[in-house]
Amino acid sequence: MCGWGNFAVAFLECVRSENVRKSLTFPSFSSAPYSLCVSPVWTARFSQEPADQSVVRGQRVILSCVVFNYSGIVQWTKDGLALGIGEDLRAWPRYRVLRVQELGQYNLEILSADLSDDSLYECQAPDAALRSRRAKLTVLIPPDDPVIDGGPEVLLNAGESYNLSCVSRGAKPPSMIEWLKDGLPVEGAATICIRLPSRLQRVLGVVRPSLCDPLSLYLTDPPTVTLSIEPRSVLEGDRVTFTCQAHANPPIMGYRWAKGGVVLQGARESVFTTKADHSFFTEPVSCLVFNAVGKTNVSILVDVHFGPILLVEPQPKTVDVDSDVTLNCKWAGNPPLTLTWFKKGSNMVLSNSNQLYLKSVSQADAGQYVCKAIVPRIGVGETEVTLTVNGPPIISSDPVQYAVRGERGEVKCYIASTPPPDKIVWAWKENVWEKEKGTLLERYTVEQSKPSAEGGGVLSTLTINNVMESDFLSTYNCTAWNSFGPGTMIISLEETGALILIYHFKFHLTGTECGGFIRTPKWIFSLENAPN
Repeated sequence: MCGWGNFAVAFLECVRSENVRKSLTFPSFSSAPYSLCVSPVWTARFSQEPADQSVVRGQRVILSCVVFNYSGIVQWTKDGLALGIGEDLRAWPRYRVLRVQELGQYNLEILSADLSDDSLYECQAPDAALRSRRAKLTVLIPPDDPVIDGGPEVLLNAGESYNLSCVSRGAKPPSMIEWLKDGLPVEGAATICIRLPSRLQRVLGVVRPSLCDPLSLYLTDPPTVTLSIEPRSVLEGDRVTFTCQAHANPPIMGYRWAKGGVVLQGARESVFTTKADHSFFTEPVSCLVFNAVGKTNVSILVDVHFGPILLVEPQPKTVDVDSDVTLNCKWAGNPPLTLTWFKKGSNMVLSNSNQLYLKSVSQADAGQYVCKAIVPRIGVGETEVTLTVNGPPIISSDPVQYAVRGERGEVKCYIASTPPPDKIVWAWKENVWEKEKGTLLERYTVEQSKPSAEGGGVLSTLTINNVMESDFLSTYNCTAWNSFGPGTMIISLEETGALILIYHFKFHLTGTECGGFIRTPKWIFSLENAPN
């Protein structure tokens, strides 16, 4: 008998060495012998798979499938769709599985093959995870008898040509048609085969009634068109001529011209002349020619040379200090243009592309930037854009300013600030002035104004009535704040000569412009030509 025990090694040895049933006896923990039963294992496999076949419609066909060492379910698929299980496939009345279990045979029989059977078939043994190769079944359909249009008798006039059409329907693959005359192939015959929908094939030919004349054809074609331009390269504003050469059978019925897809009204001839502008470089000119058979459309671009045209205008930007900034500008031109970016007032080229990238900007980077395009030998174009950098106020006044003792004097503080300052404070001697806070001696007043300059500049003016010596001994602190912090400047007031009240002096007003505002002037005196 067969039993269990310490048999692992003996079992493996048996399986490796023999393919027959054995009984192994070996020692165990008891004195009684034990035996091990081993059966050979056979792997399921296809011994015969379906092959590609061709069958004439209406005939019977069998697709083969034989599986060795398999007793499970076998099924067929058609174009990936399972046909069912068992011998009789109810959903497919013309299909049947011819099963011989002893041989492992599961052939698929198809009765009266039809065009719908033209598919890919596969035999599957799911329990063994087996799938056969895919077999292509091709259903052939013989052609119907050819029919000559107008037959069986056609009356012809001598010397005239006539179109004969022979139609053959239903063939798969398409049929080959041969013209015969008196039962014999026509020597030198030429035919045109036209594949039409619904598996209809038409053969056109032209014959003459004479017995010895060869077969000829009468062909119709849509126009064949060639579009040319003269001259090939033009300057913007020059005249250019387009010529549309066409050949067709039957004859050409007309021409139609368009530019960029828009019909050019009034252009109806084979030649079209016009003035070229820059749009002809990107919008093709097309010539459409038509006859009774069809139409042909051909297009061409003009190599127009033109100066820079601004396509994308740069937009002003306002950013915080330490931010990265990208300015964009795009020009078009032909021949290809050269593009440069630079800051207004500087000759340093910052970029040669459509974009100007500035990393971690400071307040010194604020200002006007120029995007300039140069088309060689044609022209130049440029545009400006403003970059505003938000940061603490920047005070730009002369650190030394002047006044006349006993007269009215001014200390000016120009504050360039983006965003505008929230608070401005003056401090000198024991005085502190802040708008709407504190009071001043009657000799002192403070006024704010905004010069007609770009940005958020503010001019704060401290006015001193009846300037005294003590006013020259003090320094004047001008401090401004905004959301980014403070900016400050210490200004000294110096006394200028009093002779200006008595004598006529030559003087020159000098100063520097800051944001459109001329700071406090310096007076330069000369005694030339002074009255005695």
